Amino acid sequence: MSKPYELAAFAGGCFWCMVSPFDELPGITEVISGYTGGHKENPTYEEVHSDATGHYEAVQITFDPEKIPYQKIVDLFWQQIDPTDEGGQFSDRGTSYRTAIFYHNGQQKKIAESSKEKLSQSGKFSKPIVTGILPAGPFYQAEEKHQQYYKKNPFHYNLYKEGSGRASFIRSYWKKHKSDEELRQELTPLQYEVTRNNGTEPPFQNEYWDHTAEGIYVDIISGEPLFSSADKYDAGCGWPSFTKPLRRSELKESFDTSHGMRRIEIRAKTSKSHLGHVFDDGPGPDRARYCINSAALRFIPKEKLAEEGYEEFKSLF
Repeated sequence: MSKPYELAAFAGGCFWCMVSPFDELPGITEVISGYTGGHKENPTYEEVHSDATGHYEAVQITFDPEKIPYQKIVDLFWQQIDPTDEGGQFSDRGTSYRTAIFYHNGQQKKIAESSKEKLSQSGKFSKPIVTGILPAGPFYQAEEKHQQYYKKNPFHYNLYKEGSGRASFIRSYWKKHKSDEELRQELTPLQYEVTRNNGTEPPFQNEYWDHTAEGIYVDIISGEPLFSSADKYDAGCGWPSFTKPLRRSELKESFDTSHGMRRIEIRAKTSKSHLGHVFDDGPGPDRARYCINSAALRFIPKEKLAEEGYEEFKSLF
């Protein structure tokens, strides 16, 4: 008999930015923006931000512990915040923007406290880790306009995430950036040409165009999960093609007029690597065809997902 779903709750500053990191992960069924930790029932956004109710902006996550462990969710939470800021997060100041992990049982408390101690001892930050570890209380769902904001208003969301300072902080503290010299040494000439110089590999003469094994495809540089074999199909173009990405939040689209064509280029946000292009002639309901260079990808077979740190994607297979 499978275990029942569990709840996790986190405050990480603006709740708009705390949905997308968790929203598309296998094993997570729902991410709700809301308010918790205060003393007034059913507070409004305006009341919470008057700093008079004691609430935090937070997200409540419903997850299947057999598909994604709580530890993995906590690890991902840390990577969205500045855990040393006790007055808010980035440009958002005030008590409603403080950070906290709200535990629902003794096991969650133990994992959260151990994770916080590990981060404190890591030396990543010179200042103390001030994120609270607190018992979960009533959680009040925020107004509908705040739910899934990153999907409803992607332009404003991305503008806000950059403008607030959150995106640059995450890149500086949580993402490992390799120098150009390191990349030249680690990548093959073709991989470097594709990812750093917007190159294109030959069709039908690349590693994954007709690859059929089950597993996921990750960014060759950052290791971020990008695509699944479950969404891969033969488009007849000679490059690996997918109907959708694993996490849309990890991809960046831009208009490309190079070579006298009008196309939508796809880049990986973390590594800023050129991946390929997306077209509107795919077989899926939204018609998307992600045409990706094999040289920008590394394949992780389903048998090695746990070994390589991608256990949450095992449930796809």
